[in-house]
Amino acid sequence: MDDRIREHAETLVDWSARIEAGDDVVLSVSEGAHDLAVAVAEELGKRDANVVTLYDADEIDRAHALAHSGEFDADPEYERALYEHADSVLRLGGGRNTTASADVPAAKRQAKKRAREGIREARMDTDWVSTVHPTRALAQQAGMSYEAYQAFVYDAVIRDWEELADEMARMKELLDEGSEVRIVKADTDLTMSIEGRTAVNSAASVVYDSHNLPSGEVFTAPHATEGEVFFDVPMTINSQRVRNVHLTFEDGEVVDFAAEQNEDAVAEVLDTDEGAKRLGELGIGMNRGIDQFTDSILFDEKMGDTVHLALGRAYESNLPEGSEDEANDSAVHVDMITDMSEDSRMEVDGEVVQCNGMFRWEDGFEG
Repeated sequence: MDDRIREHAETLVDWSARIEAGDDVVLSVSEGAHDLAVAVAEELGKRDANVVTLYDADEIDRAHALAHSGEFDADPEYERALYEHADSVLRLGGGRNTTASADVPAAKRQAKKRAREGIREARMDTDWVSTVHPTRALAQQAGMSYEAYQAFVYDAVIRDWEELADEMARMKELLDEGSEVRIVKADTDLTMSIEGRTAVNSAASVVYDSHNLPSGEVFTAPHATEGEVFFDVPMTINSQRVRNVHLTFEDGEVVDFAAEQNEDAVAEVLDTDEGAKRLGELGIGMNRGIDQFTDSILFDEKMGDTVHLALGRAYESNLPEGSEDEANDSAVHVDMITDMSEDSRMEVDGEVVQCNGMFRWEDGFEG
């Protein structure tokens, strides 16, 4: 087995999930992630943790959804109980076909997401962590050779996370002390309130309220959004390639939208429920180990020259203890990315904290 797979597994179990003896772990394994699953299972065994393994394949989900009537049972008790009794859920992504469910009707996708909200909440109440094993399908989606994609993934995953956490703490402090964020670039002038919110230093560990490996972002839950924003990084939404999305906000909600490619995919997200028309997240990418776009939100949104905004669900971790506010609720959480590397700036309370992709504490910053 490639030693990097073993390092990936050890980082996931020790740094990210903080697994201890006796922990009850649900291990969800995508069809292409077998090797990583074997390595993770070995690490769990070394720590005397308990494990239940689930097989997660997009083609299976597609077959079920296409054949189903569309009247999905809400929060099936047998599945919810599994997560309610788990300490940790480790999700290993890495499928064989990144567009396997492209022909599932939008109405069925939306209905299933709404029906599974309780399942999602039960899973998110655990110390869950998602990661991905490099597969040939993902390499093809990224436009890279398999070997180059492997190196890319491990450069992003296997790194000094404590050092990055210390750097990202600077951005967390700026957001925690601020009340308004403004993003300005071509076709973008957007303001968001962050007053009464707590930013998360997402350093790839549950200790930091961070649940992705790799990570490398600082995120918060904005509200009272006004203005327009242009997302120029291509992305895949519901198995459809989407390009050049433009959103206009008034009174915190999307009032107009357009996309150069597969605009219907954006419409499907916005039509899910009322919460899908509002922002649930403002995320600032800070992982310099990610140096190119790969059409994978897990990596692209963490890239150091980017900002991403998510339509839909906000995270409770962004509300300080005792807050009377409620996090934006939705059955979806869909991230979209804007490239901040050129002719752009981000302000917190009128002060420029990022200019042309460089943060104010980095060499080369010209604010």
